[in-house]
Amino acid sequence: MSDESHPLISDNVKRYTLGVLVVVYTFNFIDRQILSILIEPIKTDLGISDFGMGLLSGTAFAIFYATLGMPLAVVADRWNRRNLIGLSLAVWSGMTAVSGLAMNFWQLAVARIGVGIGEAGCSPSAHSMLADLYPAENRATALSVYALGIPIGIMFGMFAGGAIADTFGWRIAFFVVGVPGLFLSLIVFMTVKEPPRGYADGITKNSSEENPSILEVARYLFTRRSFLHLATGGGLSAFVGYGLVTWAPTFFVRSYDISLTEAGFWLGLVLGIPGGLGIVAGGWFSDRFGVKDTRWYLWVVALALVLAVPFSAATFLVDNWWLSLLLLSFPIMLGNFYQGTTFAQVQGLAPVRMRAVAAAVLLFVLNFIGFVFGPPAVGFLSDLLVGTFNDDALRYSLFVWGFVNLWAGFHYWKAGQFLGGDLARVGKE
Repeated sequence: MSDESHPLISDNVKRYTLGVLVVVYTFNFIDRQILSILIEPIKTDLGISDFGMGLLSGTAFAIFYATLGMPLAVVADRWNRRNLIGLSLAVWSGMTAVSGLAMNFWQLAVARIGVGIGEAGCSPSAHSMLADLYPAENRATALSVYALGIPIGIMFGMFAGGAIADTFGWRIAFFVVGVPGLFLSLIVFMTVKEPPRGYADGITKNSSEENPSILEVARYLFTRRSFLHLATGGGLSAFVGYGLVTWAPTFFVRSYDISLTEAGFWLGLVLGIPGGLGIVAGGWFSDRFGVKDTRWYLWVVALALVLAVPFSAATFLVDNWWLSLLLLSFPIMLGNFYQGTTFAQVQGLAPVRMRAVAAAVLLFVLNFIGFVFGPPAVGFLSDLLVGTFNDDALRYSLFVWGFVNLWAGFHYWKAGQFLGGDLARVGKE
């Protein structure tokens, strides 16, 4: 593997590439989730309903993020992935800063759409690069480390958003988290190297071979029963997760009358530390048990999602805010088990020339189910329950949503049953 067409890549280069991509993904989630801690001041300032804020925090971003991820992944399978990530980072960071200039719902919606367009170019390219750097037996762990950008980004977004909004206002918060990403994009362009496609699997991609279309990749994946179930399970997990992360700060402010700074600090810790532990543990356990029995790559996730349900229900039934936070740490941790291994198994199911688009197809399903519908659905149910529960309407809306993890767990259990056979078919058709 050290010949001229397949140069040796040192462990230091692999670690550096993974490290930079984690930082990029951290900024991805800071800019994506900053709106959640700012819901109350934006709602008050611009006069928007809970449902409207759900559309802004979820749907306006996610429709473009999920849809454009696939054509941009086609670009990634044909072009330099490092350059696409750097360019995407510059776009979404700039649009995050522009969000602070919005004067009404529609202006903020346009800015959020811009953030979604920029972020669409990041993860499919990153997944493809990491799949080329790390072999199958380490891939879930590597992608779990990459996914640490989610809880780290949410944590810093909560910390910064709450404190800055309380001190300087919500508009300044958008500027503070958006501008640094422009400088990070320069680091990506100047220091990250593009790996050879298929490197970790010992495959040299024929440059004259035509890349499959989005439709061909989708057709290939949808004939794999393991993919259908894991994508559905992942989408339902994201449905619960995005709804929870988006509305948890507002829940604690409304139900326990704490400040944005307090809510941002404590939720940042809960969403960041247990969330990160769950992502790493999910990848580690999946690699540990899945190498002996492929079903356990996904059965680990099924078990974790089922265990999360009683803790989630208890979180929204207690009257003490610190006990609610403590209980919340368990569904946050267990609900993140799916991250690394879900993306890793899709990279294993897809041939080398399909990997970026395969990641985008999965992200489309996850984000369309989870991000397009999750936040506005929680807000919509909260609006419906106001007449009955007043300020506790959001509490009971979130209580109901936690039970969706049982449905998600069923699909991961079914996906595990079909995974071994589907993996064995790769490259034989």
